[in-house]
Amino acid sequence: MTIAWRILARDAALPVALAMVGVAEMAAMGSHPWGFGAVLEVVACALLVFRRRNPLVLATLATVVLLAIPWVGPQLDEASVPIPIWALAVFSLARWVRDLRGLVGVAVMAAVVFADYAFVDQRHHNWSDVIFVAALIAPPYVLGRLTRRLAEQKGLLEHNQELVKREAVRAERDRIARELHDVIAHSVSAMVVQTAAAQDLVRSDPDSAEQILATVAATGRRALSETGTLLHVIRDHADELGLQPAPGLADLPELVERFRADGLNVAVDVDEPLPVLPAGVDVSAYRIVQEALTNALRYGADRTAALRLSCTPTVLSIRASNPSNGSSGLGSGLGLLGIAERVSLLGGSLSHGIGSDGRFQLDATLPVATP
Repeated sequence: MTIAWRILARDAALPVALAMVGVAEMAAMGSHPWGFGAVLEVVACALLVFRRRNPLVLATLATVVLLAIPWVGPQLDEASVPIPIWALAVFSLARWVRDLRGLVGVAVMAAVVFADYAFVDQRHHNWSDVIFVAALIAPPYVLGRLTRRLAEQKGLLEHNQELVKREAVRAERDRIARELHDVIAHSVSAMVVQTAAAQDLVRSDPDSAEQILATVAATGRRALSETGTLLHVIRDHADELGLQPAPGLADLPELVERFRADGLNVAVDVDEPLPVLPAGVDVSAYRIVQEALTNALRYGADRTAALRLSCTPTVLSIRASNPSNGSSGLGSGLGLLGIAERVSLLGGSLSHGIGSDGRFQLDATLPVATP
């Protein structure tokens, strides 16, 4: 079922229910001719099914049809179902009409009611009837305007949240670009130095020169791979000074010690020794661990966390977990969004959530490309 049909089905639920109850009530009353009144109620409800599409016309027309019941059937005060149908029509004029033009429909409703009082209902009328009609109109109209306002506020909030998420992704992509830029610059510098050394040895020690050139070729292939990743992210426009080298898993012990100094008891299990990883994977793995431990420190049920890193010839796996009592702060989620962006750029996978054991667990896998 498409979204449009789901919305129509949802809009039809209440009018259909009111129509069924209205027909049953008219039949139970047994007043003659109750059938005409039942038909008019069904027509009014049928018009309200499509109230979202053209509320000013359809909701107003539904009320006019409804108020025609005394002309062909029982009086309005003899049945109760017309009142909620009336309320739904007034609510629709406030909820689905963008501006205050819905008051035009409300004015038409009031005019038809007073026409009914003047020409059909022969009872004595006074100002209390005006108050009664106002009491029927004002609450559903005010409720409709409040509902519309809340819906607009919700839409604006969701739009702003989406903007914040996009900005977080952009910031993460910029940081990835800066880190990869540093990695590539380091690789090119190493290639220049190694090539100069090979030039010095090419005549005196050809075998050593050949080994050095092989290393240069491997470094160049790695740099080319990193360049391909870099082209998928936005280049740094902040002109930040990259005075420190990009971190990697070699800096993991220092990172863990910093978190322990902040009061997080981290249990670390790392396959030793980890192989030499592509620079992009290395720095991304470091950032993933950093974000996971940050979340454990800020939002964990206690100050404990477990970290597991393992590597196969093709995949680096990262698992971080910490206890969660379900009432811990969830934060903005932007950190996890940044991790997801980083993992996606590298062609990896990410999953996170609270398991049946009550622990929050993050699992990330990063492909290990061979040079």
